[in-house]
Amino acid sequence: MVAVRKSVEETKVALHGVVREMYDRIVKGDPPTMTLPVRTKNNIGFDPKLGVYKYGKKQAIRDATSLGSAKQLLRALHVIEFIEAMIDDGKSSTLREMYYISEGWGLGKFQSQNESNNLAEDLEIVTRCLREDFKLRPEEDGSRMIGNITLRERNRKGQWMRINARDDVGDSGYGVPYNVEKEKIEFLEHDVKFIMAIETGGMFDRLVENGFDEDFDCALLHLKGQPARSTRRIMKRMSEEWDLPVVVFLDGDPWSFRIFASIAYGAIKTAHISEYLATPSSTYLGITADDILAYDLPSDDLSKKDIEALNAELTDPRFADGWWQEQINMMLEIGKKAEQQSLAKYGLDFVTDTYLPEKLAELGLN
Repeated sequence: MVAVRKSVEETKVALHGVVREMYDRIVKGDPPTMTLPVRTKNNIGFDPKLGVYKYGKKQAIRDATSLGSAKQLLRALHVIEFIEAMIDDGKSSTLREMYYISEGWGLGKFQSQNESNNLAEDLEIVTRCLREDFKLRPEEDGSRMIGNITLRERNRKGQWMRINARDDVGDSGYGVPYNVEKEKIEFLEHDVKFIMAIETGGMFDRLVENGFDEDFDCALLHLKGQPARSTRRIMKRMSEEWDLPVVVFLDGDPWSFRIFASIAYGAIKTAHISEYLATPSSTYLGITADDILAYDLPSDDLSKKDIEALNAELTDPRFADGWWQEQINMMLEIGKKAEQQSLAKYGLDFVTDTYLPEKLAELGLN
């Protein structure tokens, strides 16, 4: 099912369905349960219609036959009550705030932030709602964007502001909010040929300082490492609504490969909303394993964890394509990884004057 935003009433009905499953079993004298997909790599399959990886049909049943599982169900009930109260009061909460609020839930108290985050994701999966429908927002800042893109953003007073992400912002760019849906952001017009997503802040600032967005008629988007959901969502919206190519410029290591996979095909943690966040048409630009050799880039030896990660990626369905298999095997063979900033070996302008133009030309974007 394609993920869509739910109305307030639809969200409540979906949450009440979780409670109903537990209640119906209790009145029959059976332990309460919550049913959800198995959230592992082995239960992810490629959906050819959507072009993304999604959870398969394997399901897990969480019941109250053990103390640990019973506490999880209790926490789920507390969280549902908390979400419904926020909806009724017109409030929102960060995931971190929800974790601390659980201090007053007695036996339902969370032991770690990770527990509360995972339960919020579980409820998304079971209800087919989105975290935004629950009025829950992340703690992390959104990404930064710069380029000749004009949009309207609704501010906290409910007023619409017209913003050009090049002319109306400073060098740090436009700050992407956590909610990038149409009730918050409307895309008006653009004069760009493609969107370039960039992993590191240093490289983003280098391209901005060198005027790359204006010279190559593109929008630059700083991913801030593993991109937040709002970052992936706004990329998808711009790509689809404006029919713009997305190219992804990352470090050359296994962890950056996984960043690209989450952008293009979805991540295991968010496989239930891959079609809502992923941009299957996006292209990996670099740094590649063969770049390390072709450009003789300064590099570091692969660590044991790097090697383990690369070997795991060889069996990851998101890297099944022959090109990815070749790049991963090449990196294992040379035993090296390299950062974006290693291009500075040839001077501060090399990345914008030589490397990126050559890469973009191969893709027909220069």
